[in-house]
Amino acid sequence: MKTVVFFNNKGGVGKTSLLYHCAYALADAGKNVIVADLDPQANLTSFFLDDEGIDRVWSNPSVEGPTVYSALEPLLRGTGDIDAFRARKVEGESKLRLICGDMRLAEVEDELSAQWPNCLQQGLIQERAIRVTTAFHRMLTEVSRQHAVDYALLDVGPNFGAINRCALIAADYVLIPLGADLFSIRGLRNLGPKLSSWRTQWEQRKAAAPDAIRAALPAGAMLPLGFTVNMFNVSGGQPAAAFKNWIDQAPDAFAETFQRRDAGDHLGSIKNFNSQMAVAQKERRPIFRVNKTKDARDVAELFEGLAARIIARIEHLEAN
Repeated sequence: MKTVVFFNNKGGVGKTSLLYHCAYALADAGKNVIVADLDPQANLTSFFLDDEGIDRVWSNPSVEGPTVYSALEPLLRGTGDIDAFRARKVEGESKLRLICGDMRLAEVEDELSAQWPNCLQQGLIQERAIRVTTAFHRMLTEVSRQHAVDYALLDVGPNFGAINRCALIAADYVLIPLGADLFSIRGLRNLGPKLSSWRTQWEQRKAAAPDAIRAALPAGAMLPLGFTVNMFNVSGGQPAAAFKNWIDQAPDAFAETFQRRDAGDHLGSIKNFNSQMAVAQKERRPIFRVNKTKDARDVAELFEGLAARIIARIEHLEAN
């Protein structure tokens, strides 16, 4: 299983809709895909389920299937663990499953923050702290065992909080969605030092862990997979002038932030789909499943290409 977090600490860059369409495109390419909604706003879940469906899951997770929060509850209360976790099958899709988000996940932030330093303590405190800190990783590992997952795509909020830190240590790769604006470029530049810091801190915690559990801990690689530029308007088939300046700056900003310059780091450019996206969200289907128009076929080809580049990029980085 390859785990990819879609992350930028600048919100409003089309991160969730990008992940949603990539998940379907990867599934259409024959890959077994899990999408995990680790953002307390639960926006990704609302792409898959209507309000009534979400309410049923949140009200009765023991019957409808667990949310990311309900799965963590026994661990947080000290009454159990998350080994029995299962993901929800996406209706009509044999290769796509969902780990449902939950607004109550925000309540976990303080506990995850408190347990981070405890990972360096000794004894029972340390072991529980490590189990709590690696809960997302162990949840994904269990789901992968059940369903032979090829790709796990993680949606997180636009911040540097404890929930995201624990999500990132479960990640092999980080895909960085950018808007064509100053704030997205600044968010990208902020991300580099933070990932480096988290990676170093996790290495320290792994080194301090008891020998008996160290081998099962996530690598916490969180390697930059690349970036996309999203949600820009086009004119005459090209990005409008107001956006082009920022689009042109993105490759240099990525290269300077991660000390890596490769044309393959630019995974794709995703224009603003405006009303098409609104219709897709309403119908809870990707744009290219809503109708058979030329626009829909163009979108399908766009995301098929992006999925192929994600697969190829991961293979390239692992080979080098």
